[in-house]
Amino acid sequence: MTHLSETATAVCVLLIFLVPLAAAGLSLINAGLGRSRSAAHSMLSSLCILAVAVLVYFLCGFSWQGFAAGPAHVVTVAGKQWNWISAEPFFFRGLQSEGSPASLAALLQMFSVGLAALIPLGAGTDRWRLGAACASTALLAGCTYPIFAHWVWGGGWLAQLGVNCGLGRGFLDAGGAGCIQAVGGLTAWSIACILGPRRGKYAMDGAPAAIPGHNAVLVLFGCFLTLVGWFGLNCAGSILNASAAPGAVAGVAIDTLLAAAMAALAAAAITRARFGRPDASLCANGWVGGLVASSAACAFITPAAAVLTGLVAGAVVTFSVEWLDIHLGVDDPAGSISVHAIGGIWGLLALGIFARIPGDSGQFVAQLVGVATLLGFVLPLTYSLNWLLNRFYPQRVGAEGERQGMDLYELGAGAYPEFVIHREDLTQG
Repeated sequence: MTHLSETATAVCVLLIFLVPLAAAGLSLINAGLGRSRSAAHSMLSSLCILAVAVLVYFLCGFSWQGFAAGPAHVVTVAGKQWNWISAEPFFFRGLQSEGSPASLAALLQMFSVGLAALIPLGAGTDRWRLGAACASTALLAGCTYPIFAHWVWGGGWLAQLGVNCGLGRGFLDAGGAGCIQAVGGLTAWSIACILGPRRGKYAMDGAPAAIPGHNAVLVLFGCFLTLVGWFGLNCAGSILNASAAPGAVAGVAIDTLLAAAMAALAAAAITRARFGRPDASLCANGWVGGLVASSAACAFITPAAAVLTGLVAGAVVTFSVEWLDIHLGVDDPAGSISVHAIGGIWGLLALGIFARIPGDSGQFVAQLVGVATLLGFVLPLTYSLNWLLNRFYPQRVGAEGERQGMDLYELGAGAYPEFVIHREDLTQG
């Protein structure tokens, strides 16, 4: 895309300004699903993570990601050119900021990389040091995110699968189910494995203990904010990444809302059938999981397909949370892995299943290649980077920090000083 009309530019700017509400919603969800004595630490971590992500992306992230039709490094294989990384200058130098598609893409990506960086915070709740979270964010914003995003949105080799291999239109991801959500979710998986579970989470025999979130109201209010933010994310992404017309944003918003609504109802129905009553935290996870799954295909599917996408997302997320907790021993307080990694991967596959694109022969295969790249490259990369970071700068807070709570230990004050904070884990091993 080399030019946008004034109308499209204005619509894009307004939509992009909604995206920070998605970050606010995820921050509230992460804080609400953690312990009360770590709530202020969680919210401050969210703010610092966003700040670090934006600055590192400005420093070098955009240079690696670039935008479609921008300068890039290519390799020639079997007579075909494959674009593997951008060649933009650092510090946004040379970026035209007068409403050009490149400047709009840079603005959207600054918010998007911050959103991706917030996702691992939910998996590291109650035990992830603030400094370590910021250092891990720098790795994501400066390396993991821009590399994969270039392959998808910057004219990279995944986007070229259609031209070079005849696989539909190449790997597609209009709103970031893969680039934002799955990358963030797979990083969350790495962080959860490196940090290990919270004290008292698992008994000696491996049986998990329930550690409920401290404030369901924050969690559910966060769900409403994420909806508004996702309208901006999916609609702006569809215009900039999928060449959708500004008039198509209503259809994109409809698909987004339907997927979230169906996913939340699916989670409510499943938890009521299994436990006798709906579970608020799992319904919230289902809601956000539906938003995540809608992001890939929101510009390419019908409303009926969006409902099916949300139905599967709600079911998959609900069962995945339990599976990771009980069978794999992964302590993920906010369900970040299930919601963003697994929900995002399902959304990418749903595009290949439900999308109706002219000349889409092989589109599902292109989506599979993208998913394989996430699992076979992004996950090992983000785990390795965070493992190395942990060797030089331990990411988990000490035992005393968990006993006191992250608020008192790292910030010196709690989020709720006028209330008595229950210290249930002091009686556990």
